[in-house]
Parts: sequence; structure tokens; C-alpha cells
Amino acid sequence: MMIIKTAAVYFDGESSTPQNVELFLDKNKEIFYFETQKNDWINWGIKESDFKQKSDSFIIQNKEDVSKSIIIKDSLFINNLKAYLKETGNVSWHQKLINLGFKVHSVIAITILGFIGLSYLYIMPYIAEKAVVLVPESYDTNLGNLVSKQSLMTNTVDSVKSEKLNQFAKELKLNNNKNLHFTVVNSDIVNAYALPNGDIVVFSGILDAMKDYDELVALIGHEVSHVNNRDSMKMLCRNLSGYLFVSAILGDTNGIMAIIGDNANTLQSLSFSRKFEHQADIEGFQILITNHVNPKGMSNLFKRLQEDKSDFSIPEFLSSHPITTERINDVEKMIQSKSFSVNDNPKLKTLFEEIKQ
Repeated sequence: MMIIKTAAVYFDGESSTPQNVELFLDKNKEIFYFETQKNDWINWGIKESDFKQKSDSFIIQNKEDVSKSIIIKDSLFINNLKAYLKETGNVSWHQKLINLGFKVHSVIAITILGFIGLSYLYIMPYIAEKAVVLVPESYDTNLGNLVSKQSLMTNTVDSVKSEKLNQFAKELKLNNNKNLHFTVVNSDIVNAYALPNGDIVVFSGILDAMKDYDELVALIGHEVSHVNNRDSMKMLCRNLSGYLFVSAILGDTNGIMAIIGDNANTLQSLSFSRKFEHQADIEGFQILITNHVNPKGMSNLFKRLQEDKSDFSIPEFLSSHPITTERINDVEKMIQSKSFSVNDNPKLKTLFEEIKQ
């Protein structure tokens, strides 16, 4: 039979009242047709229609005007229509997906969930890290100034040691691309951190742990490398990757800045990734060589911090700059493989001793 019919309900998109109609399917002409309550005959082409299964109903929707639809509940007509659509290749991807069955649906769902999980853990943080280029470097300065001001309000600054430390740093070639400012905070905490604006805060506890000025050069070189590479901004972007990813896709640079600003307080406690730490080690090591300072200062500092667990507390520097045996070994390998010359620097030595006092 090339023409089949059934009772259906028609929604014209104009009135809220549905119309009971007799719906005809002409398989030869590939059309539906029916008469409305206004005695108008309406024709819908098969290819101009969308089809959706909804529980025990089948919905036909007009592609040109989605407000117009027909609802069918006749199971025999529905099965006949489905078979016809399949034969003529008019089954939509949505209907094909529905027809796949529970097992296939489960596999697809697990695959999608797995992809979402991988995206959240790996892809989105990577994209967010790269999205830092959307944030102007001038914002690094504004954000760093804000954090520095808030942080130093709750700490006691040693202005004398800070001045000496800045003099110490000025004697070094640091390859910095931002103005650097060093602040010494009186505290037993064994820590130091760099802010994106070039401010580097050094706690007196980590200075007390040092034995020679080459260790201080190693610390400065390492922290300056984090500043030069915008590592703190990259890590902050990674930690906020979900929000940043959406903002980056939408091109909302102001949104990115607002998100980073709201989370600025985390800049002091960011735990850098192994990749960032390795890069900072390499560049910090190069700074030691460039300044003809013994590069063993870096491995000596790392070993001293790793071994210093007095009162069963791990130095806070290790929580934000985790020092592994692998990293120490990498530094030792660089010492053995690189050629360098070491010159005694009385001025650095004197300033280091004055800072230690």
C-alpha cells in the first residue's frame, strides 16, 4: 500500500489548541498531507520534516517552521513509517542513535565521560596554560603589586637585609625581562616565592639555612626564571582551567583577568609542575655559570633543604617547589657535563655575610 493513514494531532504554531486530523503518508510522492479544521490541505515533504521518538509517541516537525508539528500515537503507523524512512534513507542521525540500543548507548556514554575526564585533567589545563598569552603582561604587574601589598601587610620586613639583598642581585646578570625587587621577611619559615610582577620574597629562614653565597645565587636564579617564564600565571591558569577555557573560547579577556584576580591569593602557594621546575633549574643553573659562580651551589641548596626536617616539619619551599632526588641528580649531571669557570667574588661574599648577620 503506497498511501497509509492514521489519526494524529496537529499543532499549527499559532493557536495553543491542538487539532485532531487524519494524516496521510504518500510513499510514492514522499509527502504527508492532511486537512486542517479550516478545511485547508497541507502538504509536508518527507525531506522537509524532522522525526523524533518520544516514549510512545512519534513527532513530525516542519524544518522550515519548527513551531508546527504533528504527534502520532498509532504504533502500527509508527512502525510502518520507521521502516519506510529506513528504506528511503531518511532516518536522522538522532533517530539512528536511538536505534543503536542500550549496549551501544552505554559504550558511547562511557567514552564521552572518559573524554570529559581526560579533557578536565589534561587537555583543558594545557589549553589554559597556553591561554596565558591572552593576558597582557601589564596585568602581571598589577596582580603582583596587589598580592605583594596584601602579603607584606601581615609580615615583618627586614629593610636592612632587603636593601643588601637587592644590592646582591644587582651584581648578577639575571637575564630578567621585568624589573626585580627583593624583600626579606623576618620569619623562621624556610621559603621564598616569586610574584608575576618581579617581586621576589625571601624568608629569613631559608637564608639562615644557606652556607655560601653560591646557594643564594642559585635561589635567585631559580626564582627569576619563574618570573621570566610567567610560570606563576601559567600555573594559576592551569588551576582555574575550567573557567579560563570557557573565557578563552569566548574571547573574553576581561573575564580571564577577573577570574585570575579573584584567585590572586593563591599565587604565594602555587606548586609548580615538574616541567616548570625543571626549566627553572636549567635557567637558574645557566645564571650561575654566566656569573662565574660555582653551580654546585644549586645542588647544595637543594640537598640542604631536602635534608632539613627539623621538628619533623618539611620546609615550605618544598611544598611549592618540590625538590626530588631526580631534580638533584639532574643538576649534578649538568655540573658534570657543562664546562664552566668559577671566579671568587669578594663583593658577593661580603654582601652575603651581611645578609646572614
